[in-house]
This record gives sequence, structure tokens and C-alpha cells, in this order.
Amino acid sequence: MPSTPLHCPRCGTGAEDFSGCGACRAEGIGANPVPPLAELSGLSLRTYPGGPWGWPSALPVTGEPVTLGEGGTPNVRVPLPDGADGELWVKYEGANPTGSHKDRAMSVGVAAAVAAGADTVAAASSGNAGAAAAAYAARAGLRCVVFTTDEVPEPLRAQIDALGAVRVVRKDSSARNAAMREAVERFGWYPLTSFASPSPGGNAYANEGYKSVAYEIARDFGDRVSAVVVPTSRADLLSGIERGFRELRTAGLLARVPRLVAAEPDAAAPFTAALARSAPAEQERTSVPYRPSPAFSLGEERPTWQGLDALHRSDGSAVAVPTEVFMAEHQSLGAQGLFLEPSSAVGVAVARRWVREHGGLVIAVGTATGLKATAGIRGVEPTAIPELSRLTP
Repeated sequence: MPSTPLHCPRCGTGAEDFSGCGACRAEGIGANPVPPLAELSGLSLRTYPGGPWGWPSALPVTGEPVTLGEGGTPNVRVPLPDGADGELWVKYEGANPTGSHKDRAMSVGVAAAVAAGADTVAAASSGNAGAAAAAYAARAGLRCVVFTTDEVPEPLRAQIDALGAVRVVRKDSSARNAAMREAVERFGWYPLTSFASPSPGGNAYANEGYKSVAYEIARDFGDRVSAVVVPTSRADLLSGIERGFRELRTAGLLARVPRLVAAEPDAAAPFTAALARSAPAEQERTSVPYRPSPAFSLGEERPTWQGLDALHRSDGSAVAVPTEVFMAEHQSLGAQGLFLEPSSAVGVAVARRWVREHGGLVIAVGTATGLKATAGIRGVEPTAIPELSRLTP
């Protein structure tokens, strides 16, 4: 394990492994231990090159980077109706090497595995994390085992297989996580994702890669950003972005932290349900029924403590949207040339609503390309093509 120690931000207990804080788990709460915040004093956003390794000193990992050129993703402005008071931008994480934001985490997580002397890494995944783990493990020369289910879309299964990972299929996410836990405990494989229940979130070293999303937003937009909307399941991305903004604010590189908004499908929206309660003790023990939706990578039964903490620290919020709303957004974005997976469209739909209600410059994190999940996408019916001679000017 890299030398930087981990501690639970909720109760202060030190961490012995990557299964979350055991003391908090005994209370029924998923809390993820974290390394100390990085010291960014003396650095300049003007010269920050982007990506997790743009500022290596901000990462709790020793040794050589494991990189495929992740980060530095583009900001794409989304048109709003004439007269709308505000701006809406999508930070398009689909431009990462394997097509999702998970590359930022797996780049750092696999580097941590190498520093720890691991020869095999493991990930429990609905798709994107598995593909990213496979790619960066291959880059580092490690074996990768991805625990998954039959519900993973075919494009993601093909991507994981093509990148050389061993794919272990179980009937559902509970059985998937149980299989990963057994493998980690029996064989000592290095875990890149969560496998405990209630879920605390993913590998804490890997999650530090998500801070670079905040660094890039601050570099590109400065203090103009009023809110950042993040599609949220276990809140690894959300909490990583908040930690990045907090580091920048502490170092005086940013005047204020933007409000963070957790975007969820209403089929399973624990953060929205939690924030509807007033007492913190009730919020962190919230439980909702899980129902699947086209946003297959989102949806949990319980909120993670790290996500609630990020929302509280940023004076943030959580918003749930119905399937018909985010799938309409998905189609609208495609008509504008931006092909995102449905989970990303959840974030854009919430961001559009946020701009309408609050104004300001709002950024939605577009977590992955639409090529990750193409089944069920409704296209436009083709029209009859006239004879070519009639198309000639």
C-alpha cells in the first residue's frame, strides 16, 4: 500500500483495507476513508496541464504514473432557449481513453497497485470502471479480473474482453460483490472498486484522480462557475471533485467552491431522499428501493457518507429526474452532436433545470460516451432519398 495513510472522515478511525470504515459500517453507514488533502500552495492554474498527473504532488501515490493520456477533456457549450439567463456547459469525459471519467481514477488506482507490489487488480463494475481497470492494468502489465453481471451492455463487455481482462459473471450486483470480496480475501488481489455493504465508495487512492476534474474546471472557468452537476451513484466522482475544489480554495487558487449537485434517476435516488430529511443522522441512514433505469450505471439504495459530506460542504443539493425527462435530454443532445450515455444525460437534464431556476454558469459532467450503451436508443426514422440527379445543384 502506498505510504500515505487513510483515515475515516466521519469518525477518524484509521483504515486497514479498502472495505470502508469498519466502525461506521457497524452502524450501518458506508463511509470511505481518505488520505489527507493535498497542499497546492505555490502552484498556478495557468500552468496546470490537466489530468490526474498534471500535479503529481497532489496525489497520494508514489512511483511512476500509469497513464494513457487521460484528462484535459473538452468543455462543450449547450444552447439554451433565447432569453435564458445563464450558461450551460458539458465537461465531456467521454473523450478519455476508454470513453469515461473512470479513466482518471483507474490511472491513479493502478499506479497505487503497482506501488503496493500487486500482480492482480480486481474491480466490481457495471461497465465503465471495469473497462478502465482493464485498460490501465494492461498498460501496467498487471492481470485484471472484472466481476460483473449479465446486465452489462454488450459494447462494454466487448471492451473489457478486448482489453484482456478476465470477466467473472454473477447473477446480480450482490453476488458480484460477494465474489470479489472472496477473491480479495483469499488471493490478496488489489481492489480498485468497492465490494462492501453498505457501499463506502471505491478505492480511496483511485478516487483522488477525480480531483483533476475540479482543477480543470477552475483553470478553464475560474470563479465564474455557480454550480457543477454530477451524475451520482456512490459519489466517488462527486466527492473527488469537492475535494479538488476544497484544495484549490485552501491554497487561494479559487475564491469560492461552486455548489455541487448530485443528479440521480428517480428510479433510485437516495441522495435526493436523504436531503429531504433535516437531521444528519437520518440522512446518512436513508434507504430507498432500487429500481433499474436506462441510466444503468446510476442508482443505489443508500447514500454514501462521502457524498453527503461533499454536498453539505458545498451548500449543494440533489435532484432526481424521471426516465422520460433524461431520455428526452439524451436525444436532444444527440441532435446537437453530443452523444452521451443515458447516465450522463441525467446530469445534463438536472443542469438544464438548475440554470432555469437559478441562472449562472452551470457545468454538467458528461461522464461517458454514448457508445458505451447503444441498445434501446431511439433513432430518427430515415426519410426517402430522391434520385441523385435531383440533388445536383
